[in-house]
Amino acid sequence: MAATPDYNKVLYAPLAEIDPEVQNIIDKETWRQFSGLELIASENLTSRATMEANGSILTNKYSEGLPNARYYGGNEYVDELELLCQKRALQAFHLDAAQWGVNVQPYSGSTANFAALTALIQPQDRLMGLGLPDGGHLTHGYYTAKKKMTASSIYFQSLPYGLDPATQLIDYEGVARLAKIYKPRLLICGASAYPRDWDYKALRAIADEHGAYLMADIAHTSGLVAAGELADPFQYCDVVTTTTHKTLRGPRAGLIFFKRDADKAKDLEKRINDAVFPACQGGPHNNTIAGIATALLQACQPTWKAYAKQVIANAATLGKELVERGYKLQTSGTDNHLVLWDLRPLGLTGSKLEKLCDLVGITINKNAVSGDASAQVPGGIRLGTAALTSRDMREEDMKVVAEFLHRAVQTALVLQKEAGSKLLKDFVRVASVPEEGKVGAAQVQDIKKEVQAFARRWPLPGVDVSQLTRPAGIEE
Repeated sequence: MAATPDYNKVLYAPLAEIDPEVQNIIDKETWRQFSGLELIASENLTSRATMEANGSILTNKYSEGLPNARYYGGNEYVDELELLCQKRALQAFHLDAAQWGVNVQPYSGSTANFAALTALIQPQDRLMGLGLPDGGHLTHGYYTAKKKMTASSIYFQSLPYGLDPATQLIDYEGVARLAKIYKPRLLICGASAYPRDWDYKALRAIADEHGAYLMADIAHTSGLVAAGELADPFQYCDVVTTTTHKTLRGPRAGLIFFKRDADKAKDLEKRINDAVFPACQGGPHNNTIAGIATALLQACQPTWKAYAKQVIANAATLGKELVERGYKLQTSGTDNHLVLWDLRPLGLTGSKLEKLCDLVGITINKNAVSGDASAQVPGGIRLGTAALTSRDMREEDMKVVAEFLHRAVQTALVLQKEAGSKLLKDFVRVASVPEEGKVGAAQVQDIKKEVQAFARRWPLPGVDVSQLTRPAGIEE
């Protein structure tokens, strides 16, 4: 073998040698995940096997098109992989290949949703989805009085439906009344921050009354649906989309399932596939599809149901512990993996609690709650248990987490008084810098130390924690 020329030697050296700056950033992120509690409901911790597939040599191959119909040669093994991924996707959700198909190429849930909309309806056609302040997703047609926020509202006409103010549950009768007036071509169900299950049968009846398509976006709950722990949207919907990295615990991507025998669209398979490529994106990320296939294999195993049950049990326990401490949750509990915590009775914003929790090593996100005047100034936070369940935590451990959250809120209330203003920057300042006569910053450090000690007791998927050392750039 001839000597490698100098310009190619970088191709064979490890990351730590070639780019120590990026390696250090990865090391710091690994340490952060190991040392903290990940409670963002849209996040999970994928497996070592999925990481290996996602970081494989498949990243080199261009594969525009579909299996056995590519625009490039050399795709015989990529075709084998994509067909395997499709097969596993149908198996994971217990679907008959004669009735359902799936496109595994979308880069994310948002691109999957826009491709689905592109396939199902025409520009400026009407759609209805759950409004963002009530728990819906940006890609379900969200807009404000001043701005159309996403492609789903820029290219289509949208009317949001909402929750019953009394129960904070989906107002299905209200959806039916709006649909009679609005006459949508597409009805979207699914949510980003709704802690209860869905009545797909009721929505199917509304869609049928107006000749509309019914599409479910189960990005958040797909891992629980695959386990049979939540209602099955495939019984009633024409199209089902999902991400693969939330409760499904795979790499970051999306899937579009479509009915092959839909009465309204016998050509739905072609329309979905054409909408993904070439209409909305380019060549598939084959390395990611390998990771999806590996994650789906895990979701097909008998142990998957036990994982999903534990995710739900952990969320129920976390919610119960918060309620017992006097806090208000939307719908007072949960059916799935997430809890929506209403902070408005405390006079605290989601933005401030998110910042405070970042300082102590608890990762959460501010979130609108039903009745918020503006989704840009959210009155709550969203908590999810999928990631902590992937670190082996169970109900008793959720009680510890709930106590950390309780202490974080009480400290946030102290800091808000000490800040002397409503500004977030002043809140962060008094939380970060000790000042004479003020106790909030010391409380922050006390909680942080306890959170770190607790978090470091647990494994971290994909990482040998026995070999972890604190990287340069992190001070403790």
